[in-house]
Amino acid sequence: MRVPRSVRDADVAGKTVLVRADLNVPLDDGRITDDTRIRASLPTIRFLLERGAAVILASHLGRPKGKVNDALRLKPVADRLGQLLGRNVRMTGDALGPGVQVAIGKLRPGDLLLLENLRFHAEEEANDPGFAKALADMADIYVNDAFGSAHRAHASTEGVAHLVKPAVSGFLMEKELRYLGEALGDPKRPFVAVLGGAKVSGKIDLIEALLPKVDEILIGGAMACTFFRAMGLSVGRSLVEEDRVDMARQLLERAGKKLVLPRGGVIASELKEGITSLTVLRDRIPHGFAVYDVDPSTVREFTDRIVRAGTVLWNGPMGVFETPPFDAGTRAVALALAEATAAGAITIVGGGDSAAAVVQAGLADQMTHVSTGGGAALEFLEGKVLPGVAALDDV
Repeated sequence: MRVPRSVRDADVAGKTVLVRADLNVPLDDGRITDDTRIRASLPTIRFLLERGAAVILASHLGRPKGKVNDALRLKPVADRLGQLLGRNVRMTGDALGPGVQVAIGKLRPGDLLLLENLRFHAEEEANDPGFAKALADMADIYVNDAFGSAHRAHASTEGVAHLVKPAVSGFLMEKELRYLGEALGDPKRPFVAVLGGAKVSGKIDLIEALLPKVDEILIGGAMACTFFRAMGLSVGRSLVEEDRVDMARQLLERAGKKLVLPRGGVIASELKEGITSLTVLRDRIPHGFAVYDVDPSTVREFTDRIVRAGTVLWNGPMGVFETPPFDAGTRAVALALAEATAAGAITIVGGGDSAAAVVQAGLADQMTHVSTGGGAALEFLEGKVLPGVAALDDV
């Protein structure tokens, strides 16, 4: 695994440092509903401020599609960041422009300035060279701490890293690469992967990459129904990717006992909170019903395999965890990972819905590592090169 140079090895005193953070937090009517990513950025920010750097913080928020969207301004992030740091966080009205230059010119060692949403400019996602240079001209040092955006070759994650030297990783980036890299490179065994979610098509590359490395892959979520169909089972109205059935059949043949499917499912006539549900074995799914969660016998089996593991990697929910009663399987897996951690296992939650489920269950601090990057974690685990990492300086 390639290890980029770290911010701890850079001489930052008296320098202006541009930090690309991932402050893309969920909002509900302007209120932050989960500040995990803001908290995860704090160690790097505090390190730089305490060592006398002037810090320019940059991030995107949501998908404004290259236009100013007042609902996606970073003011709520600035306010929350200020609360966590115990200081006022100054903001600019834009990511670039004369006003930004004036604000940067006033920075002194120990100051912190947050740029407005980078994605208000279409040039950011286009990795426009001029936009990257304008960002580069702001600083003496570049720090990428935005693992969640490292799989995107954008101006602030890839382009700027070629123009500012040194270009180094922050502590969050370093931590993500260490835990995910060690899981793949030298796992404590047994190594168990737990994969869920709606579609097997989104996990094929991951399954292919993990099969030679893991001892077991436990499959949950609606994606299991495509495997059921490949086994010749009736799945009622359950979600099935018909164009992936043959591929699922081939995976089952190659994986052998490594691939562990649910014994059964929790079914209902429709997806609706509080609806009457039934528990059935996987070969007893009736017409007119769909599987929305794994059944209790699967929960018991998966829990037993997880708590005996040395390393557990989890990516994807076991059911429709946003809609009770179909959240039980996902919550059970989260609890099993917490139990495994307490027993000495390395437990890694690969971002996205799995991370949200762990936070929702109040178990995030009982995992070894909860990734802040769903898509980035997935691509890293699949063995793909992350542009935002590749552009950083080598150790």
